[in-house]
Amino acid sequence: MDLAWYALLGLFFASYLVLAGYDYGVGLLLARGDSPAGRRAALTALGPFFLGNEVWLVAAVGILFGAFPVLEGELLAGCYPAVAGALVGVILVTAGVQLRSRPSEERVRARWDRVIVVGSALAALGWGAVLAALLQGVPRQADGHVAGVSHLATPFAAIVGLTMVALVAVHGATFLTLRLPADAAAVAGRTARRLVPVALCAVAVATVVGLLSSRVRDAVQRPALGVLLPVLLVVALLAARAALARRRPGWALIATGAALALPVALVGAALWPYVLVSTTDPGASLTVADAAASAPTLRLLSWVTLPLLPALLGFQAMCWWVFRGRTDGRAPVYW
Repeated sequence: MDLAWYALLGLFFASYLVLAGYDYGVGLLLARGDSPAGRRAALTALGPFFLGNEVWLVAAVGILFGAFPVLEGELLAGCYPAVAGALVGVILVTAGVQLRSRPSEERVRARWDRVIVVGSALAALGWGAVLAALLQGVPRQADGHVAGVSHLATPFAAIVGLTMVALVAVHGATFLTLRLPADAAAVAGRTARRLVPVALCAVAVATVVGLLSSRVRDAVQRPALGVLLPVLLVVALLAARAALARRRPGWALIATGAALALPVALVGAALWPYVLVSTTDPGASLTVADAAASAPTLRLLSWVTLPLLPALLGFQAMCWWVFRGRTDGRAPVYW
């Protein structure tokens, strides 16, 4: 049962990254220096989705607290700066999108736009650093606690955070090709195609740094899956660029979404049966079974969580169906 809950936790967090990823990507693109009307159009395209997308984070945190209480404590303690930075970013994006329309002065709205940019960058960097910390291991001691946060100050954690920023930027630009009016969508499509090589370079650098890192090599339990991750990321990004070139933004969005979901799935699989690998004491590594709550607790949580998944999926499908067109009322060519 612990494996099922581990997979469910990964599913909820991966869904959050895929859905909220284009929120943060659009937020990052506000830094391009577009006109006020262009920034307003981008946020209008995003408006119906961004609050619903963050529900997946709430659900993932609920599963973490309920089904994996040991992991929750050690993950938050060992990755506190990254998690806190990501959550601050989420709050800044939410507040910025909600409040920028309140003032009538364009100067004040521009300040809120900068808040959204900063929040989007913090969220992407923070979640990328958390994934990097899992992949390279943490200094968990024999007493069962993670010692310090110095493991976040590594070149691998930094480059993975920047790679996450590049991936969400591509995802956000691709999302805009579906939602903006045709002329503006063409500009967003060109931006997305230009960002793909940047993301590919970031993936390549992260791969090289990871291969050279003894921390990563020691923590990964299945090296084949560790190598497969960058390969699949490259395939997804190239598929997105090809779809954008053929003006098939629906396929492109699926490909960029896969690029954000793949790290969660493959990091979890590469570490199995561990969830936290200790870099200081191999015997202190935390397995999924040890991190999970008791079987009666997991069975009780099933009565709450299992109905939640179809409800969230149904809400997300309804939201996309209702707001499936462009912001000018025209239907895009998805496929």
